Amino acid sequence: MTHANQPKPSLDRQLDLTDIPNIDLYMDQVIQLFERTFEETTRSKGETILTKTMINNYAKKKLFFPVTNKKYKKDHLILISLIYQLKGTFSINDIKTILTDLNTGITNQTIDLEAFYQTYLDTTTTNQTFFAEQQQLPDDLDHLEQLQLILSLAHMSNLYRRAAERLIDQLED
Repeated sequence: MTHANQPKPSLDRQLDLTDIPNIDLYMDQVIQLFERTFEETTRSKGETILTKTMINNYAKKKLFFPVTNKKYKKDHLILISLIYQLKGTFSINDIKTILTDLNTGITNQTIDLEAFYQTYLDTTTTNQTFFAEQQQLPDDLDHLEQLQLILSLAHMSNLYRRAAERLIDQLED
């Protein structure tokens, strides 16, 4: 529970292109980068953001193209960031479906991943602004009002998730 004198966790944070070093990183460095970037969005201190096991599972499931010499390139970090954003909503199989064409385009050098990702980041900024304008989270709600707001937000989340799932199903066709 967040008290009045404690800072509230951020609802959104993205791994910006400027956050990614221009050198290849080892797994421990990748984990540190993600912890620094996303720790302010966690619900509680010490919450797991990314682990070696998670990254290895993503690699085994082929959610991103193979790593060379145990080093992760900028494109890997972008894909892991997208996976991080998707994993709270979708199954690993759905994420694989979502990212398959992107991985193929990266491997074939037919997609400019940085340009694609920047468009995604621009969209998230627009979404965050829209959300902030539409949904103020008041601190002075009684218990039943808070419950109504929780139910409303969960319902909206489900509607958006179901719409996204329909789009994923179209990718599989």
